Amino acid sequence: MENKAQTAQEAKVFPHLPYAPYDDNVDLYVDSQTNLGYGTAIPYEYSGWRNEVLSWKQNCYLHAGLNPPWSYRVTGPDGMKLFSDISVNSYANFPIGRIKHCIMCNEEGLIMMHGVLMRVDEEEYLTSYLAPYTAYKLATGNYRAQGEFVFDIFVLQLGGPRALEILEAATGECVHDIKFGHQRMSKIDGIEVRLVRMGMAGTLAYEVQGNTRDCVDVYNALMKAGEPFGITKLGFRAYQMNHTENGFPQSFVHFPVPWFEDRGFMEFLGKMNMPRFKPALLLGSIGPDMRARYRNPIELGWEKTVKFDHEFIGRAALEKEAANPRRQVVTLEWNPEDVVDVYASFFRPEEPYMEMEQIHFAQAKGANALTADQVLKDGKMVGISSGRTYSLYYRQMISMCSINTEHSAIGTEVSVLWGNPGMRQKEIRAKVARFPYLNENRNENVDVSTIPCRFKGF
Repeated sequence: MENKAQTAQEAKVFPHLPYAPYDDNVDLYVDSQTNLGYGTAIPYEYSGWRNEVLSWKQNCYLHAGLNPPWSYRVTGPDGMKLFSDISVNSYANFPIGRIKHCIMCNEEGLIMMHGVLMRVDEEEYLTSYLAPYTAYKLATGNYRAQGEFVFDIFVLQLGGPRALEILEAATGECVHDIKFGHQRMSKIDGIEVRLVRMGMAGTLAYEVQGNTRDCVDVYNALMKAGEPFGITKLGFRAYQMNHTENGFPQSFVHFPVPWFEDRGFMEFLGKMNMPRFKPALLLGSIGPDMRARYRNPIELGWEKTVKFDHEFIGRAALEKEAANPRRQVVTLEWNPEDVVDVYASFFRPEEPYMEMEQIHFAQAKGANALTADQVLKDGKMVGISSGRTYSLYYRQMISMCSINTEHSAIGTEVSVLWGNPGMRQKEIRAKVARFPYLNENRNENVDVSTIPCRFKGF
């Protein structure tokens, strides 16, 4: 009782609770969901970003910064029909226990929302980061289904080569049976949780979900189980780096979503008293053109997810795009000498270039920010770079780039125009590299049978 009372008291001061225990070694907290209007204050760093960014290659991280996960539950006989109508995914094979990376577009084929969809029962579906757009389409459609926002669910992420061993130490059972893209129930410290094999780490990763009231206890149990395996607490600064390195484009980091262009949706948000979606501060040489920053799933490398076996919003536009893709996602490696010159400019008498953080931080002037830069070839714009970050593991400044298909071959030399319009700018030499950049021991390819299991059942 004393621990719960202390937790309740801390929650009044530190709104990061009840998703992670208070750490008195941390002074700086940031809001993990400021772009969506409300969120969870989490540590900027725990043990330093350099240590933390190596965790998903060398041991395993534990991350609580995606809370609350904007969960939304759909039940009823038309639940699958709803998702079929509003997402690019196929539902020809979607049994109970499976998950999908669900992608929703507008009529232009531009991404409106993407997140996790789980089928947990015959007529029950649970989503993360797909609300409130799912709620809008359900409310304005004609479906035999009901929807409800679920505010008592937590999500904890484990990412790295020791993730499975830690999860089994915490649950006390063999969970080798959970294949990539699958989920099932288990218990940690006697608490019922859902285990999902997925994650942003690129390497072997899992999510642990449960009731919010149990989150701190589950977090502590995972940390205790992970101590022999070198588990690392992941702060917000290091977390922002893994999407670019691991090849997973993320809305509100790599591209914005065209919510403001859907008047009906914006009116729905107003009537629902949802947290106000705040427009981001637009930085980078692309300038204030918001539409240039939108993305479709084909150019982001998700063409295998787009299935034309059903009617869905944006199908005609995406069929046209799939037949003749204009752009392709690649990684850009930035020239080290040119990057160093940007830093060196702050020690020279002339006007310095725009500041370049090592780890991309989506904040500027106290506001959420989206940075996008022109990518040039022979003086002409051929792509848009976003999500620039420094990879300590590869000792390389990299970014994700949506580039014209004819310039997407690995090794192609381009330049990134660094700096906002109207200020001193610099062309930074870059070359097209592999995508995803982290290409070792990918989660979807890991053969878990090579990892010993200490428990019976496998």
